[in-house]
Amino acid sequence: MFKVLLMIALFFMSISLVISFIRTVKGPTMPDRIVALDAIGITLIGVIGILMILQETIAYAEVILVIGILAFIGTIALSKFIERGDIFDRD
Repeated sequence: MFKVLLMIALFFMSISLVISFIRTVKGPTMPDRIVALDAIGITLIGVIGILMILQETIAYAEVILVIGILAFIGTIALSKFIERGDIFDRD
């Protein structure tokens, strides 16, 4: 029964990935695209976590950490670019 629930969660997460990808491509504004990219990163973390539970392994834990770090840094960099026009401060 637990595996069936995990498969249902994977199904809904895959639908969420598709919807977020569509929002990334068609987003009317740049902030919409940034939020959609962040949602894709978080959903990928969830999908990999569910796959780890289904396979009963911790082999993908490093992948989850790397995706989380990259999603965070990407969101911060893109938000800073929208706010100021450049990513790096010239001091």
